[in-house]
Amino acid sequence: MRANALLAKALDSAPVAAVASEEMDAPLPLRPGAPIIVALDPLDGSSNIDTNVSVGTIFSLLHPPHGSGTEPAAFLRAGREQVAAGYFIYGPQTALALTLGNGTDLFTLDRHSGIFGLTAAGVRIPPHAREFAINASNYRHWDAPVRTWFDDCLAGTEGPRGENFNMRWVASMVADAHRILVRGGVYVYPGDARHGYRNGRLRLLYEANPIAMLIEQAGGYASTGSERILDRVPRLLHERVPLAFGAREEVERIERHHFGDVPEGETSPLFTRRGLFN
Repeated sequence: MRANALLAKALDSAPVAAVASEEMDAPLPLRPGAPIIVALDPLDGSSNIDTNVSVGTIFSLLHPPHGSGTEPAAFLRAGREQVAAGYFIYGPQTALALTLGNGTDLFTLDRHSGIFGLTAAGVRIPPHAREFAINASNYRHWDAPVRTWFDDCLAGTEGPRGENFNMRWVASMVADAHRILVRGGVYVYPGDARHGYRNGRLRLLYEANPIAMLIEQAGGYASTGSERILDRVPRLLHERVPLAFGAREEVERIERHHFGDVPEGETSPLFTRRGLFN
C-alpha cells in the first residue's frame, strides 16, 4: 500500500483525472476533467521483495471519455485504446520500458543525474522463441492445450518440434517481461483448475493491457490463449485473464493448441509419456 500511496501522491501534481490501482477498490479522483487517466500495478512481484528479486511498477495511460474521467466506466475500455504504457523495473539497474504507440524503447536511470537515458530504441522481439517462462508446478491443474504445448517444448530435439527449449520463471511478471524485451522468449500464465484461477490470475487493466501494448509495439503478440488481449473489453476494474505474451510465432502456436489446430504430429501419441518412444 505504501507504493500505491507514493504513486498517487506523485500523480496528484500531474494532469491526471483519476488513478485506478490494483490496490484500490475504486478509482481515486485527482483532477476531474484532466486529459489523462492512469491504471497502475504499484509493485508487481512484491512477494519477492524479501528474496531481493526484481520488482516493478506497471502503468497504463488512457484519454478519459467525455465527463470527469473519475468513474469506473472510464477505465473499462479495450487495451488498444491505451495512449501509452510501460513499466519501471527495480533491479541491479532501475530501467523503464515505454511505448507511446510508435515502438517500444528502453531507458536506464543514471542515479547521479536522476535522468533516464535511452539505452535501446525500437526494441524488437524475435518472432521465434526457444525460451519460455511458466510455473511448471501447476502442470497438473492446466487444461489439455497448455499441457500439450508444454510437453512438446520439454520433449526437445527428440520430440515433435525437433528443437530444445530453455525454461525461465522469476515469479515477477515485470522481470520476465523485461527479459523477453531484451532477449526474446515467451511468458505464459494460463487459467487452470484451481479455485479462483479458472479465468487466470493477472489483472487485465493493470498488468495484461500495458504489457501487451509494450510487447506488440516491439513486434510480439499477447493473447488469452483464444483472444488478443488488446481487443478484450473489461467488464470489471479488477478483471483477471489468462495471459501469454512474447514471440509472435510461439503465442500464435499456443492459440492453435486452444483452437485444436496444431501442426501435424504435435499431439502424436508417439511422443507422449507412455508412447512408443518412452
